[in-house]
Amino acid sequence: MILFPAVDLKNGQCVRLEQGDMARATVFNLDPAAQARSFADQSFEYLHVVDLDGAFAGKPMNAHAVEAMLREVKMPVQLGGGIRDLKTVEAWLNKGITRVIIGTAAVRDPELVKAAASAFPGRVAVGLDARDGKVAVEGWAEVSEVTALDIARRFEDAGVAAIIFTDIARDGLLKGLNLDATIALADQISIPVIASGGLASIEDVKAMLTPRAAKLEGAIAGRALYDGRLSPSEALALIRRARAA
Repeated sequence: MILFPAVDLKNGQCVRLEQGDMARATVFNLDPAAQARSFADQSFEYLHVVDLDGAFAGKPMNAHAVEAMLREVKMPVQLGGGIRDLKTVEAWLNKGITRVIIGTAAVRDPELVKAAASAFPGRVAVGLDARDGKVAVEGWAEVSEVTALDIARRFEDAGVAAIIFTDIARDGLLKGLNLDATIALADQISIPVIASGGLASIEDVKAMLTPRAAKLEGAIAGRALYDGRLSPSEALALIRRARAA
């Protein structure tokens, strides 16, 4: 179980949204690189970064902030937002991103995911963000007619490293992870699944460490860390003890 701290980028700043709404953004740090360093100093082992502006624009929009974070920390970084072609995938991986996350293009251009996963084994994840079970695209501005399971199944044999499943209704609202839906998805595919959206407290971390969640690769924590509702030291100690057991 990996706990991924999240850095969401908007206008070069570290923000958190509520339910993916760009109008409901709270700025938590003007310096994303300093935020990344803080997470590294707290002993997190894998950073989750989203270029929010890029998700809407369809191309990278916060490259300077991402590059500054890569210079600042040595831990692996997974990045999503505005990655819509193989050239962008390759460019980010060459700059030091460990794993790229393809979201909108996974719905609109599944062949891109397959080509990227084939070219860069273990370094391509798919981001599936669902509202009422249907996958949203274009920075969550549009809802498609396909379910997360429909899309995940397209990539079963493509070499995708992980599926990041976000419940939009809970994202940024501290209502707790939707583990039922996340585990239901994980149980029907062989690709590792990461839970995202709504992680609120140490209770969510404990729930991730129960036997029924054993198939999940980890969870993403955002607002709960920034608000101080989740203690990094307590959460990471809990995870370490579970691994040791």
